This record gives sequence, C-alpha cells and structure tokens, in this order.
Amino acid sequence: MVNLEGIFPPIATPFTDDELDVAALQANVARYMRTGLAGLLVLGSNGEAPLLDDEEAFRAAAAAREHVPANRTLIVGAGEESTKRTIGAVKRAAQAGADAVLVRTPAYFKAQLNTEVFVRHYTEVADASPVPVLPYNVPSLTGVMLPAEVVARLAEHPNIPGVKDSSADLTQVADLVATTPPSFRVLVGSAPTLYASVCVGASGAIVAAACVIPELVVELFQLARAGRHDEALALQRRITPLARLVTSRHGVPGLKAAMDAAGYAGGLPRRPLLPPPPGALEAIRTQLAALGVEAH
Repeated sequence: MVNLEGIFPPIATPFTDDELDVAALQANVARYMRTGLAGLLVLGSNGEAPLLDDEEAFRAAAAAREHVPANRTLIVGAGEESTKRTIGAVKRAAQAGADAVLVRTPAYFKAQLNTEVFVRHYTEVADASPVPVLPYNVPSLTGVMLPAEVVARLAEHPNIPGVKDSSADLTQVADLVATTPPSFRVLVGSAPTLYASVCVGASGAIVAAACVIPELVVELFQLARAGRHDEALALQRRITPLARLVTSRHGVPGLKAAMDAAGYAGGLPRRPLLPPPPGALEAIRTQLAALGVEAH
C-alpha cells in the first residue's frame, strides 16, 4: 500500500532559458531525499504543471523517480480537463514511475461541475489508473470546490486511498476526516494551517514551504502528531510568515526565489509568469534568517 502519511514537498520545476533543466531537478530531489520527507510531488501546481507539455511532464517525472528510493512515495500530478485526457496523463505518470497520481478537479465548465460529474470523472479515472488516484481540491486556482460529500463517496473506491485538500478550510478538512474511513488519508495543502489540520485528523501535507525548509515542516508535523502542542504551535507561528510569502503573496515566482536563497535550484518561472517583484527577495531572506536558515 502506498504511504500517504507525512510531509511531501510539491517540488518546483527548474528551467534554464525556459527549457526543462533535468539536472537541476534531480539535484533538488537528491537533497530532499536526505531529509525526513515521506516523498514528494512532481508536476503539482507549484511545479508549474499547466505550463509543461506531455513530453516534458514525462521527463520530469521519470527524472524525479531516479532519485526517489522505493521506500519513499513519488506522487505525480496528472489532472486534465477531460476524463479521457486525464486517463492518458495518469497512465503516462505510471509509466514514468509514479507511486500515486494527484488529479485536480476539472474547472473550465464550472456551471456543469456537480456532484455526479465529479463522482463519474474520478471513478472512471480510478478504474483506468494503474496506480492510486488522489483527487485534488484547489479552489484558489480552479475556482471549483470539491465537496466533502463527494470525497466520501469516492473513498469507497479501492483505487482512491486519499485526497489532497488545499482549501485551507479547517471545517472542510474536519469533514473529510469525519466522513471517510479511518484508512483514508487526508493530505492538506496549506502550511499555515498544518498544525490545526493535523489536530483534526489530517495524515500529512503537500505544502510549498517544504520545498524551502523541509526539515522544519517535518518537525512541525511530528510535534503535532506527538501531541506536543505548545512546541508545535510555536513552530507553526515561526513558519507561517515564510509560508505565506511563497504561496498566497508571491506564488511560484516567490517559491523559486526562496528555494534559490535556501540553496536549492529554483530559478525563474516559465513565461508568462514573471520573477517576483522588487523587495520580495529581501522579505524572503528576512524570514529565512528568522528561521535560522542561512541565505545564499
């Protein structure tokens, strides 16, 4: 059974001259695998997945697989707008070595995306997928909310062992935990609510902050799971300012700048995204220093 407990960074995709930089990606992965991370996600939102073509996506996933050992979990993003294209994407991800796939909600035809559409879409994808499927709820990017009652129905499928919820809504997270079987894994995508999410039953997280300060995010998760609440809350308060800078404030460009500052290969985002604005790097360096991370 695929392990979906712990912290997984949604790794960035490095580019050189706007082309996929496989060597830089693999160097990052090798370094991540020397930490206590449970695995990683390639081709997620922070991996700029919508900006890669199918061939690049396959190369990125396969390159990551080479440096993710068998005892860690490689999750690969594989969501598309149609069920047919999503099935093709999950099969390519499996061929590239994915242990599980992360499938975002379709979003283009929002008015028609009701409960039955979601249930049918994910059921057909899970039926066809060679590896476990994790539905991905990310309303800040898609404008679509995947309701807990839909996930509860999907949790009955043997090839849907968990979900990633990036709503940052603790009521939603608690409902997901309460309405799915104990074996079902709820992963959250919001570092500022990680401690609280673990307290209501989340089994782990796929959060951008783990791309920059993986050891500290793992420590926060472990403290929360151990019930060491005072220490966990104190660490949560320290991590949150940086987490907000590399997500809601500056997005992927900010994440990549923070990775560069922390000694990883971040680089520039792929066009049309622009580098972070003046002042962003200074703010990021200030938060890294506050966390005891020497900026490069």
